[in-house]
Amino acid sequence: MVVIRLARGGAKKRPFYNIVAADSRNRRDGRFIERVGFYNPMAAESEKGLVINTERLEYWKQNGAQLSPTVLRLAKQAAKAA
Repeated sequence: MVVIRLARGGAKKRPFYNIVAADSRNRRDGRFIERVGFYNPMAAESEKGLVINTERLEYWKQNGAQLSPTVLRLAKQAAKAA
């Protein structure tokens, strides 16, 4: 099953997350199919904290991908801001 979830990156105490479409059997930070966006919870005022390619997100949802609860919350937040 394909799942859209967060893959953690960044340094210690400075998280950065890629929003990725991945096979559910792969590790959290492991191999993924496509990068759909990113989330930076530590973003400064001048930086973008959340970017999601909504076209690709909809494509994956239409093809049966499941969104993790956090990605679902972030997608709603991005839609509200747009």
